[in-house]
Formats: sequence, C-alpha cells, structure tokens
Amino acid sequence: MTTMADAEEQSTPAPKAGRNLPAAIGVGVLMGAVLLATLFTVRWAFVGLVALAVMVAVFEVSRALGGVLPRLPLVAGSVVVVVATYVGGTSAMVVAALLFVVALVVVLAVAVGPERLPEIAASVFVACYVAFLASFAVLLAVPDDGPRRVVALVATVACSDTFGYVVGVFLGKHRMAPSVSPKKSWEGFGGSVVACCVCGGLLLPLTLHGTWWQGVVFGLAIVVAATLGDLGESMLKRDLGIKDMGHLLPGHGGVMDRLDAMLFAAPVAWALLTAFIAWPS
Repeated sequence: MTTMADAEEQSTPAPKAGRNLPAAIGVGVLMGAVLLATLFTVRWAFVGLVALAVMVAVFEVSRALGGVLPRLPLVAGSVVVVVATYVGGTSAMVVAALLFVVALVVVLAVAVGPERLPEIAASVFVACYVAFLASFAVLLAVPDDGPRRVVALVATVACSDTFGYVVGVFLGKHRMAPSVSPKKSWEGFGGSVVACCVCGGLLLPLTLHGTWWQGVVFGLAIVVAATLGDLGESMLKRDLGIKDMGHLLPGHGGVMDRLDAMLFAAPVAWALLTAFIAWPS
C-alpha cells in the first residue's frame, strides 16, 4: 500500500544538483588548502600528496574493474613512476612508465597465463590511465615556478568543474551526452568555457609572465581536456554499472572521481606551459 508520505516522496523531483553541496564545498576547500600548503612549503610533500592520491585512485579503479588485477604491484609501480618523474624529469617518467608496463605484462603473463588477456590489458590500462597521466602534474612542479604552474592547472580545472556545475544546474536544458553523463549539459559546458578562459587569461599574465591570449588558449584547451576526462570516467563507470569509483570523499565520491578531469588536463597543461613559458634559470 502506498502511503501519503511515499506518494509525496515519489512526486518530489530529485535534486538537480545531484550531490551533497555543503560536503562537496567543504572537502574541496580542504583539498585546495592542503595542495597549496604542500606546493609552497616542501615540494616533496606535494609529490607525496600526488603519490598518495594515485595510490588510492589505482586501488579504486582496479577494484572497480574486478578480475585478478594485481593491486599491490599496480599501486607500488605507480608510486615509483610518480617519484621517478620528480627526480629525473620527462625522460625518467617515460622510462619508468615503459618499464612498469613491460613488467606488468611479463609478470602477469607468467602468473595468470596468456589466456587471461583481459586482466593483463586492464592492468596496463590502469597504469597508463592513472599513474602516467598523473605524473604530468608532477612535471609541472619541477621548475622553480612549478608551484604557480600547478596552481594554473588546478585553478582552471576547478573553474571548469564549478562553473559548469552551477550554470548546468540553473540553465542546463540541452544534454551533452545523455547516455554517458545525464546531468552534463551544453549550457554548463558554455559556463565552463567562459570561466576557464577568464581564469587562464588572468593567471598566465599575472603569475607566469605569459600573455592574455596564451591564457585564453590555455583555458580553452583545459576545459576541453577536463570535459573529455570527466566524460571518459563517466563512460567507464556506466559500463561497469557503478555510480562512483569510491566513497572516501563526502560529496565527491572516490579520489578517482576528483582526478578524472585533472588526469586528462595535466598533460595538456604541461605541453602548453612548456611551450608558452620559459623555464626560469
């Protein structure tokens, strides 16, 4: 029998926001404070923060994919790639990532047999998707002005997420990819584009001695990469039949649910800032 309370609950539309906003804001502010504190004090602490986030994200993705994925080797190898990147730069990152992938393939082929190719492919996917892409954020921190480069990346991605969310909630009518991410709208994407262009156009001239047009190009590139990263993880979660990769961060989901846009945006930010901004001697 349907009670009046049940009927009222069924007739009340679900919140368009789709998340616990106060918790999301609180966790976001805390994460930003920790990021800034590590970046501008002891840079190795920032590297440790990235390594910790990568460890948790690798665990979340490998658990979601299931099978017999070797979580401990995946986590350990990912940390090695992150640390090698900060110590040795681009060359060390590429070599460490390649060795990591080769070691995964060889060890898994011996341990589980070539007939378990899906598990081997999934392990390589996790290594490349999380560890390798996250290492570009570490590369940004290497030069003397590295903290400001990382802030440019994080602030622009945050603008993409925040303004896309706000504009989408109030004005969103035309769904961007309803079969992948039902709440993402073209109006929200437009809000992200404007916010990221303004953010980049201000940050690059004010903090990195770039030009305003370089900042606008940076903002445009970041918003496209961040949106693709968000949609890519949404597609993966939909295929796996899960809502979030984890539940560690209230209002956000798992760590991977916060890194999805950042992972795609980090290599784009590194490439553009390397091209636009001369490394200080």
